[in-house]
Amino acid sequence: MSGNTETFNFQAEISQLMSLIVNAVYQNKEIFLRELISNASDALDKIRYQSLTDPSVLDSGKDLKITIVPDVANKVLIIRDTGIGMTKADLINNLGTIAKSGTKAFMEMVQETKDASMIGQFGVGFYSAYLVADEVEVISKHNDDEQYIWRSSAGQNFTVTRDTVNEPLGRGSEIRLHLKDDLLEFLEERRIKDIVKKHSEFISYPIHLVYQKEVEKEVPIEETEEAV
Repeated sequence: MSGNTETFNFQAEISQLMSLIVNAVYQNKEIFLRELISNASDALDKIRYQSLTDPSVLDSGKDLKITIVPDVANKVLIIRDTGIGMTKADLINNLGTIAKSGTKAFMEMVQETKDASMIGQFGVGFYSAYLVADEVEVISKHNDDEQYIWRSSAGQNFTVTRDTVNEPLGRGSEIRLHLKDDLLEFLEERRIKDIVKKHSEFISYPIHLVYQKEVEKEVPIEETEEAV
């Protein structure tokens, strides 16, 4: 890792929350994709609203969409959006050092009900990624900052690094989920489509699934339904 990597400690409640998510046994792990798509949609809303008063914010990319890429060879599921993106400060504050007001309430509810499906309503939906992933990377580019990589394997800390290794996003965020070995089903084309149709049908932006057959294709999910 390069010399511009900085390490930060998670705020205590966030660290407890992730420990709860990582170690607990939940049946409904698929909700992670709903939460990450919802967050991507929120990010797209923010850049769209900005563009109403300042159209130039879309100079870094006018195509507002969400893309899902299962990287089967590397056991990584990628969720990418062309939304507002996060600055370095946003990554540090929003994904680790400032606890959302609902963090404690969500932990109490989960310990009582053993059900994590309401996580998004408490403002901590991002951490549902750790239901299925051992390590999470967030690559993000905001119009007002450089491109950065946030990375954590849960635990007590996370790192933020200026990105000099990945392709430029232009604008937006890319979440890379390094899936647990027993949850590789979430790389399957049919499984992803089913989850998106079940949980994310009211998302107002196109959701594309990039998958490899004989050639790599990027197609809207709603247009690729196969006969069952």
